[in-house]
Amino acid sequence: MGDEWRKYRISENASHHIYRGRPAYPARLKGVEKFHEPGLAPVYDDSGAYHITPAGMAAYEPRHVRTFGYYEGIAAVHSQDGWFHILPDGSPLYSERYSWCGNFQEGRCAVRLPDDAYLHIGRDGSPAYAERYRYAGDFKDGYAVVQREDGRHTHVDSQGKLLHGRWFQDLDVYHKRHARARDSAGWHHVDMSGKPSYDERFNNVEPFYNGQARVEGFDGSLQVIDESGQTLVELRRLSRSQLESLSGDMVGLWRTQTIHAAVELGVFECLPASANEVARRRGMHSAVAPRLMRALVELGLARQDTEGVYHPTGRGALLASSHPLSLADAALHWGRESYQAWAGVTQSLRTGRSAFENRYGKSFFDWIQDRPSDLTVYHSAMSTYARHDYRDLAKATDFSAHERILDAAGGTGELAFTLLRSIPGLEATVMDRAEVVEAADTPADLRGRCRFVVGDLFDKWPVSADAVILARVLHDWPDSEAARILSRAREAMPNDGTLYLVEMVLDDAAGNGGLLDLNMLVMTNGCERTEEQFGDILEQAGFRLVDVTESGSVSSVIRAKAV
Repeated sequence: MGDEWRKYRISENASHHIYRGRPAYPARLKGVEKFHEPGLAPVYDDSGAYHITPAGMAAYEPRHVRTFGYYEGIAAVHSQDGWFHILPDGSPLYSERYSWCGNFQEGRCAVRLPDDAYLHIGRDGSPAYAERYRYAGDFKDGYAVVQREDGRHTHVDSQGKLLHGRWFQDLDVYHKRHARARDSAGWHHVDMSGKPSYDERFNNVEPFYNGQARVEGFDGSLQVIDESGQTLVELRRLSRSQLESLSGDMVGLWRTQTIHAAVELGVFECLPASANEVARRRGMHSAVAPRLMRALVELGLARQDTEGVYHPTGRGALLASSHPLSLADAALHWGRESYQAWAGVTQSLRTGRSAFENRYGKSFFDWIQDRPSDLTVYHSAMSTYARHDYRDLAKATDFSAHERILDAAGGTGELAFTLLRSIPGLEATVMDRAEVVEAADTPADLRGRCRFVVGDLFDKWPVSADAVILARVLHDWPDSEAARILSRAREAMPNDGTLYLVEMVLDDAAGNGGLLDLNMLVMTNGCERTEEQFGDILEQAGFRLVDVTESGSVSSVIRAKAV
């Protein structure tokens, strides 16, 4: 029949193929898909899945759970004993079996191993390189996208070598020598060296087509840009004007204080309820309770049903104290002492000193240790953030090489608990101030593997370890104090000991972390830092920065070695 199969189309009920308005063959099947070179189509019937010729005949005898199209003369199949590839005559391309197979592109194919790791294989079924990834995509124009355990993506060549060594939150294959990429600031395009093609970031971007690409702004606008990022055509105007957007940012205090008031009044503890019921149960004026509930609806924290009853949304449920990831105490913290301190941000910017200390006459940590109720609220809020932000920490960094770790200034131990539950056999010591240790409690399933000790970061530590973690500690302090803390950590470990800093790493180009950096100035006179700045203070204290691994949307793990 020659190449006439190229003109076949699938029938409406997908039971056979049509050629020139008529069935291409007599057979009727349960399902068919399109023909691929060398003229074979995936099908299935009561006997199983296989491929047929243009005449509707089985191309081979074996049957599978599912079959897919031929690419580069090779087809992926799913059989009872796993996934693999076959040749046109149905014979296996290799003896290996995988948990999943993709299609061959440019002599390479992505596969998933039984342990859920991804890699690329060659036509003989053997791995194309030694590395294993969290995910691997198809090759196009010589390169493929791979994702490592921390969720970051980069490009590799057919031998598994990194093309540019830059890692992104999301990434696409190259098209016309540009690839779609997303960093902490948004989507953009990168060139073959992995560098941004322009400075702007967008909510979404399409691949370049003849030197132009359609992009969507964070404000809902649509435009066409060229390869330098210049706007060529405006397709849709802003959904909100710049004045409206800026005005919304300027009244962020309305949101903070509305949430704070609702939590302080205990509104979310009594939902679902009508506005009148909320007012009665929470001691509110009946005339204004509906106004608070309306504001909570606008904030996406509550919804009203047809009977006038208010229910918490998924976001709103986080503000109930009973939620396992409750942010109720965080709302109290941000709406009280933190809010008051931020009124002095201008003075902090003029003097370079903490506005909190100027207002309250004490450093934040000295002030809060004398106020037990505020201390409880603060540590409860920080524990919630820790449970959320550190849940995948053990996947981002391999702590299993250590038998014991020291979590210095580890608070109530949430980070240590997460690591211990992820790494059997690991033991942990959590060190913090006396008032924190007194409030800490080791969960029953971890008793015997975790202990708490009293210690001050700035005095000689009462315990030593070959692995020390400082999680969100250094950003509380200016460089001079941070260097002192690192020096104490160096004293507590042997040569070649490992230090792990869990911190945000600033990216000046993207601007991420700028507001948190200001908050540290206002509250504690601390700061967020760039990778270069971390390297400098580590070197001063006797450490060598080894690598930086992103562990989530907020923090990275900075690994350093004692020298």
